[in-house]
Amino acid sequence: MEINYHLPSFTTHYSLNLLMIDYMKKHPEYFRDGIKIASVFGCFDGSAWNGGRNVSGKYDPEMNRRILQEYNSRGIPLRFTFTNPHITERHLSDKACNDIMKMADNGMNQVIVMSPILEEYIRENYPNYKITSSTCKEIRDMNGLNAELDKDYNLVVLDYNWNNRFDELALIKDKSRCEILVNACCQPACPRRGEHYSTIGKYQIELSAVNQNSLGISGQNIVKDPFPCPYMSYDIYQIQEHSTYISPDDIESKYVPMGFSQFKLEGRNTRDIDVLEMYIHYFTKEEHERQARLDLLKNLTGAITYFNILQK
Repeated sequence: MEINYHLPSFTTHYSLNLLMIDYMKKHPEYFRDGIKIASVFGCFDGSAWNGGRNVSGKYDPEMNRRILQEYNSRGIPLRFTFTNPHITERHLSDKACNDIMKMADNGMNQVIVMSPILEEYIRENYPNYKITSSTCKEIRDMNGLNAELDKDYNLVVLDYNWNNRFDELALIKDKSRCEILVNACCQPACPRRGEHYSTIGKYQIELSAVNQNSLGISGQNIVKDPFPCPYMSYDIYQIQEHSTYISPDDIESKYVPMGFSQFKLEGRNTRDIDVLEMYIHYFTKEEHERQARLDLLKNLTGAITYFNILQK
């Protein structure tokens, strides 16, 4: 049995993710059998191509190289969330995004895409990257999903509304290349999800323009949190109220036997403490939860302090 997890934010949760990765290697007996950290997804600051969640701040190439090296030296790929739906030809030359692609172009790192324009550009200019099709596409019909799996994608992240619909999941023809979002904070069949992704994409382009001091956009014109949503702050226990929630036991007893092996944990803009609890929930054996939680909490403050020193 192999259970591949894709973790949120190699920047926001930098310290926590590295602490968890190292702790899992030190104490494998505390953790569920067969689990593996397959990648960490997210984006560096100042990236116009980013989508799904907003990232702000200036592009810092030296800091980004350090982050990339820390993950890659542990055998963990970064997966860049280049899923902004509003990318046009003029955005393809974005300096920060192209610098990121060049810096991480070592055959290990990956990209998640939504925009056909950006996908074509990446395939032509950066062919060493494995490409994942984003859940932001909201593919909800079986013919469309199987057609997406026929394309040259390393993985296809399913729309979360497929979760726990086992009769339909059984009809997917290439389950091994499907990635399942197990802890979606959105309400099932959220009617605003597409609009939310669209708003995030437009806002990200504005943020990037301000941070790169281009396009003549003033930071004073940027509205904070342009799309408030109460579900964005849900923790792992509130999420369990959703019909789309998938438990770690269900992953082992239902999804893996069906042929699924790739699972995504969202939480890029969630607090470290909530993400840690989510990791404990999905990764640890029940009898070792308390010890693992305590050990990680004891070390987390020091790890965050170290990361802050690196940023100076």
